[in-house]
Amino acid sequence: MPSLGADMESATLTEWLVKPGDAVKRGGVVASVETAKGIIDIEIFDDGVIETLLVAPGTEVPVGTALARYRATGAGAAAEAKPAPAPPAATRPAPTSAAMPPAPAPPAPPAPPPRTTGSERQLASPAARRRATELGIDLATLGPRAGGAITLQDVEGAATARAAARPAAAPPTDMRGLIAQSMSRSKREIPHYYLANTIDMRKALGWIETRNAARPVTERLLSGVLIIKAVARALERFPELNGFWRNGRFEPAPAINVGTAIRLRQGGLVAPALLAANEHSLQDLMRAFQDVVQRARGGGLRSTELASATITVSSLGDGGVQTVFPIIHPPQVAIVGFGGIGVRPWCDAGGVVAAPVITATLSADHRVSDGYRGSAFLVAVGDWLQRPEAL
Repeated sequence: MPSLGADMESATLTEWLVKPGDAVKRGGVVASVETAKGIIDIEIFDDGVIETLLVAPGTEVPVGTALARYRATGAGAAAEAKPAPAPPAATRPAPTSAAMPPAPAPPAPPAPPPRTTGSERQLASPAARRRATELGIDLATLGPRAGGAITLQDVEGAATARAAARPAAAPPTDMRGLIAQSMSRSKREIPHYYLANTIDMRKALGWIETRNAARPVTERLLSGVLIIKAVARALERFPELNGFWRNGRFEPAPAINVGTAIRLRQGGLVAPALLAANEHSLQDLMRAFQDVVQRARGGGLRSTELASATITVSSLGDGGVQTVFPIIHPPQVAIVGFGGIGVRPWCDAGGVVAAPVITATLSADHRVSDGYRGSAFLVAVGDWLQRPEAL
């Protein structure tokens, strides 16, 4: 059972999506678990063949409990197949007339070869096959289509049906209680410092408006995605804000995975990660953002998305507030907050104008960074938003 956040101690296994003998691929969804944050898909981290399911659906187990056993067939197989070195001869007891040496154990029967799954045999379009892999859907379960190959629409419909069939998420009060515990721990243990900076958004909003005018509604960008990308690019210069505090020391993260706080309809929030947010184009980041929001509210998040965030961005712009000072989500060491974009008096070279501005805040861990570096980071975020075409 993976840890899906500092506030998680256990979860309930709700469904197995594989059975003994099934071949699985790295990143494939093998099970679903229910936490206070909703139903989460659990992924596997290596190619292999499922051998034994150790936990029955409906069982609540602590974080770290083994859920299944599988035989690795990918990169991890070579390490498992390497025989352990024999002990030195001097340490081996010599056989005596009173006790014969034990007979060697019989060789283990060979493991069954990986089976070809129905997904590999099923006729489907490339887009449908790719989306089915992303969602952990076996194409064989969709059955043959009278009209020919399975389409992307068929896969999306199956995903919607699966989400609707899942049990309801835990009551909001449970989630709020866990969030309160995590935030109380954060305030007790992390020496927070807080900074704020107001950013002129005229260039950013003007660039988005011009760009969106020539694109269909489904491909238009939101200002929130521009802000996430600006934070990710700024973090490239400030790695001490991107990582974790564990075992009494700072561990820098190898990638910039920006957790995005998403408010759930039933109450509470989750913060799944947009992986390698600094490396993606704005259009790709927009698609990823829309996808993760839809799945967060439909109960289809993956374990890696909840466990991989290296920093979090929290926005309360739709709530009508100007400024938010969020609390760090351990073991992360920083969180960035954004209020709403509002029109206010702004001084520039030509005098005072009415300009759309936004207040960015930083809550950071003083054990890892300081106010000077934190302020430089917020200035860097603002600089990127003055050059939206470079994002």
